[in-house]
Amino acid sequence: MRTAEHFFSVPLDHAEAGTAEHRRITVFAREYVSAVHSASEAEKLPWLLYLQGGPGGRGNRLTSLNGWMKAAAKDFRILMLDQRGTGLSSPADRNTLPLEGDAAAQAKYLTHFRADSIVADAELIRAALGSGPWSIYGQSYGGFCALTYLSFAPEGLREALVTGGLAPLTGPADQVYSATFARVAARNAEYFGWYPEDRQTVNRIAEHLRSTPEFLPSGDLLTIERFQMAGAFLGGNTRVDALHYLLEDAFTTTADGSRLSDAFLEQLGVLASRASNPLYALMHESIYGQGEATDWAAWRVLADHPEFLPDAEDLLLTGEMVYPWYFEQDSALRPLREVADLLAGRTDWGDLYDLAQLGRNTVPTAAAVYTEDIYVDRELSLATARAVRGLQVWESSDFHHDGITDDGEAIFGRLLGMVRGNGGH
Repeated sequence: MRTAEHFFSVPLDHAEAGTAEHRRITVFAREYVSAVHSASEAEKLPWLLYLQGGPGGRGNRLTSLNGWMKAAAKDFRILMLDQRGTGLSSPADRNTLPLEGDAAAQAKYLTHFRADSIVADAELIRAALGSGPWSIYGQSYGGFCALTYLSFAPEGLREALVTGGLAPLTGPADQVYSATFARVAARNAEYFGWYPEDRQTVNRIAEHLRSTPEFLPSGDLLTIERFQMAGAFLGGNTRVDALHYLLEDAFTTTADGSRLSDAFLEQLGVLASRASNPLYALMHESIYGQGEATDWAAWRVLADHPEFLPDAEDLLLTGEMVYPWYFEQDSALRPLREVADLLAGRTDWGDLYDLAQLGRNTVPTAAAVYTEDIYVDRELSLATARAVRGLQVWESSDFHHDGITDDGEAIFGRLLGMVRGNGGH
């Protein structure tokens, strides 16, 4: 493959573009082209913009074209976006946010880091590259961004593909967590049915942490709540088995008796820290905010699901939910606790979707909905699909949220075929 790096200057607040007050930030994107195409041939290929999951995830860094990108590179120049605040775009983290001022100023700054701003960035980038309407592919949160794109800039789109990312278009964030807590509980039961010995291991780790201090490589105390974050593996189809490999390394014998092993703590430290993607924790619930405060929705809904509490007799592992204690226990997030509270309490979030525009959509759109997805609920996804005119759904129980990791080439090919009218083959 060949790559090229692109840096774009964009307004922080697109509503102020062209005014004396407007301020600019940098957005980075990396272009990927298959070496099968000559340089002159590649320049004639249409663009495909990839919208990453998250929020707060940088674009993928590749050493070779594989999976869905191998399939896409046959016909496209792929633009891998570092959404604002991530990767090589102007960063937003514990080190840079204090430059904005106090917590209120930092929270105000971050109001410009949602899907509406990401889409406006994309349209400026498309114009800068001299592209006509381009194709977009959104995975997970990238699919939410694709729906925002269809709402507010459909003229910029040739076609849209979505995997595991049909967001609810209306309603409070609470509905998301009410649905996904139930799915995560069912996934726990399924997992422990496959690996019954891990049921005892999980309980043993929880009991150990109640009496024995253990520390992550960051120096943070490992709490039961942070151990529960290992449930991130449950959102995968084949990746779920990596949870078993993590747990089988849990304990080692030392001069002081059984302790958690360095190998286990090292692996868990990656799962239990948001140091590499703080915007995920800061902005996660805001992706559902429209006209009302999210008010730590997952934390409030958790009260209806005591089976997930850290003192449960049979400890359950959690999904993608974000809780206030993240900003107490994770040293990478601790300086941002007040900012997180201000974002959670914000009531004047603007609309992320235009229901009328989606109802008259003319952009060919196809979405993969995974039946047992623990992050993006099937029923909510199908309700959204019905609200978008012409959106074609391919539902599959063969994959989980990370389906494109398992068989991205086939999934991408199927969706592209659907929007181009050849039955998805």
